[in-house]
Amino acid sequence: MPNYDTHVLSGIVSYPIAVAVAGYLSTIGVPFRLTAMALVLGYALYVLGSDLPDMDHPDALIHRGTKPIVSVAVGSAVFLWINGLISLGPKWLDPALSWTAGVIAGVIAWYLFTAIMPRHRGIVHSLFFALIYGALAFLLAEYGLAMSTGEGLYVGFAAFSGYTLHLLLDREFSLV
Repeated sequence: MPNYDTHVLSGIVSYPIAVAVAGYLSTIGVPFRLTAMALVLGYALYVLGSDLPDMDHPDALIHRGTKPIVSVAVGSAVFLWINGLISLGPKWLDPALSWTAGVIAGVIAWYLFTAIMPRHRGIVHSLFFALIYGALAFLLAEYGLAMSTGEGLYVGFAAFSGYTLHLLLDREFSLV
């Protein structure tokens, strides 16, 4: 089975193929917008996706790299949710208290990430998860970064394609 370097380098060098496919699809009616920003973000998520299915292996570099990102994302989301809702001290102390709740959530997410991860080459190595990754990329682009729908569709396509590349290289192509 391919290793980390093979997966990531395959993602780095094969991205022009994904761009060409998207370019062709846009000529036959798929509403991709291939702006510079969409192409750059698509490249990052394509290459990340080329190794992301291995996040289900606790010794994999991508697992160790994804875990802090998930922890920070969860902690930040809790901070944003709580910030401004509670006031327990002086006004200057409230953001620190909100971050305390965020940090606690981030630490919980740190340990839950490995605990809830399914077995290696399980459901995470599937087209279902490739679709989830593509959908999350689309949502990030369109709603998180305020990109157009066409840009978001391309970014989601690029993320899905990079994830699928990993499955092809592993010769593990399950639907779920």
